[in-house]
Amino acid sequence: MRKVSVLIPEGDISLSNVEGIFHIFLEVNKALSAAGKTPMFHFQLVGKHKENFLKEDFFSIHPNCLLDDSFDTQLLIIPALHGNISKSLENNQDLIPWIVKQHQKGTEIMSLCTGAFLLASTGLLSQKSCATHWIHANEFREMFPDVNLVHDQILTDENGIYTSGAAYSYLNLLLYFIEKHTNREMAVWIAKIFAIDLDRNRQSQFIIFQGYKYHKDESILKAQDYIEMNYQQKITVEQLADFIALGRRNFERRFKSATANSVNEYIQRVKVEAAKKKLESRGKTINEVMYDVGYTDTKAFRDVFKKITGMSPLDYRNKYNKQTIANDAAYMA
Repeated sequence: MRKVSVLIPEGDISLSNVEGIFHIFLEVNKALSAAGKTPMFHFQLVGKHKENFLKEDFFSIHPNCLLDDSFDTQLLIIPALHGNISKSLENNQDLIPWIVKQHQKGTEIMSLCTGAFLLASTGLLSQKSCATHWIHANEFREMFPDVNLVHDQILTDENGIYTSGAAYSYLNLLLYFIEKHTNREMAVWIAKIFAIDLDRNRQSQFIIFQGYKYHKDESILKAQDYIEMNYQQKITVEQLADFIALGRRNFERRFKSATANSVNEYIQRVKVEAAKKKLESRGKTINEVMYDVGYTDTKAFRDVFKKITGMSPLDYRNKYNKQTIANDAAYMA
């Protein structure tokens, strides 16, 4: 039987992670038992104390194992951290060597959403790919520049270390893990029970682009502001370099270093973010929105939009525009 341990850090964490993991692995065991097979997962909570209060003492969790106890586990799961990330890491420094020790013993490690911050603090993610909540992407890159953050991915799996993206993306990671250690049929069964969109691998459509501006390069900040204020126009790298009086090569290097995006990527993301908002809330056609954000080539606009969001402009509007949904419903009635 594979022992699954959920780590309970100090401070506010995701209760839905803890309950969801327990419920999903319990259903796997029930399905295996119904098929005359041995249950696969044994679930336990591990913490520093026998009682941990969360949500301003509104809830409490009672770990059944303490860090000092002698026990073994095959999978250690770090749930999402809520509230101030830096404060949470400060309060859980003593967990870092303990997590490293578990990994050295052969334990697989899994972080969910912002639990990646605690996992990255151990150094175990150095030079590895990692997913976390997209809203914390810039903060994560600043704190852990040696980690390859794949901000648009739902999950990663590298040598027994797993991470998941935003919020309920952890459900897809659990399905992936279940399929890896049982079979496809079990993963499909669990997906149907919990109504999880199986094989979803990107969180691109949910990301709200927020250009990173906590760097100290005033010239690049000036270029970012110009892009965001003039996204309706056609903007070139040469134009921006001239605007802030830098040579093109130097400008591109400094821009990438400061923002983690190339100049063209940043321009595209700003334009697509503006297009998304227009598609969500207005009755304009796709072409009208395209012109509004400075594109004149339909194919180029569609290709860039799909590259960034994982959806075509039409599919995006049909999914997120309330009026479009209402019109479709009326048409189908």
